[in-house]
Amino acid sequence: MRALACAFTIAIMAACPTQAMDRSLVRQFEKLDPQTRLEQRCDTEAMERIGADKNRFKPDKVIAYTFADPVMKGDKMKATGAVFRSNGDWYKLAFRCKTDSEHLEVLSFEYKIGERVPRENWDQLYLYP
Repeated sequence: MRALACAFTIAIMAACPTQAMDRSLVRQFEKLDPQTRLEQRCDTEAMERIGADKNRFKPDKVIAYTFADPVMKGDKMKATGAVFRSNGDWYKLAFRCKTDSEHLEVLSFEYKIGERVPRENWDQLYLYP
């Protein structure tokens, strides 16, 4: 029975490789004030979801407020003016994110990728390579 429980635990850990990363992120997120934690958790979720979906993007940065300030209310965040960087280019992004009350677990997440942000606009938007 103990061997079966151990095998089950290993199988779950193998099926969920992000869990180890999440534990280290949780410690970092817990140091943030609640509003910053909500924004950072949702930004991280955006990178994870975009990177996991079957598309050409490999995001390494999300900024929620480039074209418009995100709207935060309770455990929800709506970012219609976000961007993300992938392979050295920036792309428009809109997303909705809902977390638990601690802003650590994402309960729902939807996103839409927009067009590439022209390089000649980067300076005025404070974007970088």
